[in-house]
Amino acid sequence: MKAILCKAFGGPETLALEELELPSPSQKEVLIDVYACGANFPDALIIQNKYQFKPNLPFSPGGEIAGIVKAVGEKVTNFKVGDKVLALSIWGGFAEQVLVDSARVFPMPPSMSFITAASSLYTFGTSYHALKDRGQLKKGDTILVLGAAGGVGIAAVELAKLMGARVIAAASSEEKLALCKSKGADYCINYSNQDLKLTIKEITQGQGVDIVYDPIGGALAEPALRSMAWNGRYLVVGFASGEIPQLPFNLALLKGSAVVGVFWGSFAEREPANSLKNFGELLNWMREGKIAQPIHKIYSLEESPMAILDLMERRVLGKAVVQIREEPPMQKNTTKIAGTETKQKPIDTAISSKININGIADIKNHIGATAGPTKWLKLTQTMINDFAAATLDFQWVHLDTEKAKQFLPGGKTIAHGYLTMSLASQFFYEIIFIDNVQTFFNYGINKARFISPVPVDSEIRLIAKLNNVEEQPNGSVKLFLGCTIEIKGAEKPAYVAELISIIF
Repeated sequence: MKAILCKAFGGPETLALEELELPSPSQKEVLIDVYACGANFPDALIIQNKYQFKPNLPFSPGGEIAGIVKAVGEKVTNFKVGDKVLALSIWGGFAEQVLVDSARVFPMPPSMSFITAASSLYTFGTSYHALKDRGQLKKGDTILVLGAAGGVGIAAVELAKLMGARVIAAASSEEKLALCKSKGADYCINYSNQDLKLTIKEITQGQGVDIVYDPIGGALAEPALRSMAWNGRYLVVGFASGEIPQLPFNLALLKGSAVVGVFWGSFAEREPANSLKNFGELLNWMREGKIAQPIHKIYSLEESPMAILDLMERRVLGKAVVQIREEPPMQKNTTKIAGTETKQKPIDTAISSKININGIADIKNHIGATAGPTKWLKLTQTMINDFAAATLDFQWVHLDTEKAKQFLPGGKTIAHGYLTMSLASQFFYEIIFIDNVQTFFNYGINKARFISPVPVDSEIRLIAKLNNVEEQPNGSVKLFLGCTIEIKGAEKPAYVAELISIIF
């Protein structure tokens, strides 16, 4: 298998892509074919021998993976070959396969993509443990999140807002703060040109903050500690600045505040029942579309060192993810009867899947996601007539029912191809839900191919896939949705095309 290896401690430039063999799983291990691996700041620390865990050389970094079970040890009873899983590998994830202790492996929700799974476990797990268990955050608390546009930071912003807090996001650029605002931050501080302590004092009217969430350390720690309210909780999450601060702890005494360490990996091992409970709550919020990790960039396995370098140089907004394998195609819905395989009939009365987008920054999380099919829609003669009147296109094949009986296959008029194509926008609103944006609209169709005619009174529906998004200079996002409109009972679709939408 291929793997990115750390053979000598140092920076990302020392990492190399090599071939190696992986042993079979031990009694309690799971062998996983890795599809995606999240890149996190501990990856930068572990290759420099600065992390709490210190693997023997050589090793592969990457501690947050999603994939499919390839093999299991003889004492593993909670997983089987073929299961979709996400796992905390601690290291070893920047590889085509990885061995993980079964206690650190979790089942993936069926509808979740590997990219989403590999970008969510570490950041949301860390932040939820910090806010819920260590910070005892309650509704109405005011929280300051430092490094708020990073992976754990933006997760903390979104979770704290969901939990009812007033959120102050602090980051080093307006671009980063715009992402925080899209995730619900009530106030933003650019600490590259604003005084952190003074601005917090102004925002809180001198009361200070109840919680500080600090994954940065360094020079920001002391002014943040000085900004605490009485009985505040200072959460020590990490030291992305590279500097462990030397704090004057008399401040904690004077303010009656607590300085609390957050070590989620150790919590997950020492308190597995509580960790699983947290994880279940996070998964429910993910399924409901209430939380979603924004993706900065998807890197190939060969580009893994660049992902770590981008983290170290603070270029990452949200989460960096390494994709090792392409997402597998969605399995067809089938059932076996008496040794044969028969396709189940689709349910006509319900939409089988939807895409829920929470703000512009969340759109990239859904690239490759499929939606639909929509409900069936009947194309009536009245609709055809109205379309002709609106477009001034009065061709007899669409309008003359008597002539159609004589000359057209099936004796029925045919809906205009542009009519079926224009209905893509209507279907769009059934399967794509976009929240926390100013506005969005569908404005174009690209790469359209008309495949089958649609006789009057036929029923059609749409299946779609989010193919790509493009950021525009004016701050908007252009969304490309691959669409297929099916005809009920027909072997071939009416048309396939790409619907283009603009989101502000």
